[in-house]
Amino acid sequence: MDLISTVRDAFERVTKRQKLYHSVSEVVIDRVCEVILETLFKIRLAHGTLEPEGVFTEFRLKLDSLLPMIELQGSQKEMNTSLSKYEKVLEKSYNPDISQACRSIEFDVRLVNKILIEHFYRQGLFEIGDCLLKEAGEEEEEVTEFRSQSLEIYQIVESMKLRDIDPAMRWISMNRGKLEHNGSKLELKLLSLKYCDILREGNLSDALKYARTHFPQYGSLHIAEIGKLFTALLWIGKLEKSPYVELVSPSNWDNVTKELTKQYYNLLDQPSNSPLPVVLSAGFESLPTLLKLVHVMGLKKQEWQVVKELPVPLELGNEFQFHSIFVCPVSRDQSSQENPPMMLPCRHVLCKQSIMKLGKNCGTRRFKCPFCPAQTSASACRELYF
Repeated sequence: MDLISTVRDAFERVTKRQKLYHSVSEVVIDRVCEVILETLFKIRLAHGTLEPEGVFTEFRLKLDSLLPMIELQGSQKEMNTSLSKYEKVLEKSYNPDISQACRSIEFDVRLVNKILIEHFYRQGLFEIGDCLLKEAGEEEEEVTEFRSQSLEIYQIVESMKLRDIDPAMRWISMNRGKLEHNGSKLELKLLSLKYCDILREGNLSDALKYARTHFPQYGSLHIAEIGKLFTALLWIGKLEKSPYVELVSPSNWDNVTKELTKQYYNLLDQPSNSPLPVVLSAGFESLPTLLKLVHVMGLKKQEWQVVKELPVPLELGNEFQFHSIFVCPVSRDQSSQENPPMMLPCRHVLCKQSIMKLGKNCGTRRFKCPFCPAQTSASACRELYF
């Protein structure tokens, strides 16, 4: 049984006990409520002729007879036992002390502050971002400019939620040249969304007028998309049962909004996603490997602090690959800051350490390229930046 299945089974046993305990408790509570209501009703009917002490004595006796204390205590005990076993399964399956994988490194405080502040701006939490900026005491012009840019896209996205494309279209008109250079079809997609909303409303004349006004300019480059939009007119009022049902899918607005946000930040030379969740996700994914590495190697805290290179690669998903990775064809080592890729005059690329070995650690000593007859020296090679 794998790790996830073990934890899941233990959790299901706990939830089963919890549901059983809850059902027993509900029955007891219902009984108590009934006794309370009966006693109150009896007091009202008596019009003050009953002795309070006698009423409460009878009330207490009824509660004592109704409350199954042994049954409740048994259910509670079973619940506590299941919880204890679940905790032991978690402790056995997962390492609770993640500090073992931590290293004492110097953080660039200004960079960390910048990432946090910009993250809140991206989320539309401008008051929190402003508060952090004030507490950091660094009124950077770059961050202030990013705030105004984030406010602009936030307002555009909020308008898109209301199915208002006008703010987005104004932004596109101001950046049309850059968007066309990137091959963007964002403007057509926005107009198509509005057009499909009109189709959904069933107004044929308005839909036809809108299409004739906005779509002809795209006919030469996007004839297939335009043809589909015009053909959908034949199904007006019943698009949900037509071959063009995808045109009125509610997810279309969300997808175009995401694409709009991505292209907005791309034009600013900013990542489309906030760096903060990306960094945290990469850390979460790497943590199990790092913890296992520390345990297997039996490293002490001081030894872990001075490890410069991991003996095993950290396999992260493609979503965490932002730069090309170069592996030296001679040494099979992955390039690093200390061992960067270097291009020979013949245009073949090796890592710096391989070049230095070929040149016998002499910058002027000539050596033959491993892949062609050309000869060169380490001083003639140039570092590459991916």
